[in-house]
Amino acid sequence: MSDDALAAQIRDILIRQAPDDPCITYRELAEQLGLQPPGTIQRVAVALEQTMREDVAKGRAMIAALVVSRVGEMPRPGFFDLAVALGRFPDDPAQHHDAWKAECLAIRREQTCSRVGPVCGPGTL
Repeated sequence: MSDDALAAQIRDILIRQAPDDPCITYRELAEQLGLQPPGTIQRVAVALEQTMREDVAKGRAMIAALVVSRVGEMPRPGFFDLAVALGRFPDDPAQHHDAWKAECLAIRREQTCSRVGPVCGPGTL
């Protein structure tokens, strides 16, 4: 499977996550994709980085924020590094947790708006 196809499949899986429990681990995502070792988590990470670049370029919340590590229940450091490099998160690591939470809320808002339609906008959620 190409990187583009893998990124598209990841986006589809993440969009379908339940609103009340939207996060998924890297391993769970790899399993849903049917990826086999070795290198499954690395392939997932590369594809997630692609979705981050696409989302930032299109002014969307980074859907990759929904993928977390089993340990710590937050994305891995590479997520934060790229979010900073893309200008989405502040340089200060002490601010990353709050920035990540805000990104998760933005994803939820975007997903809700896409279901509700044009009556949904800033300040309506």
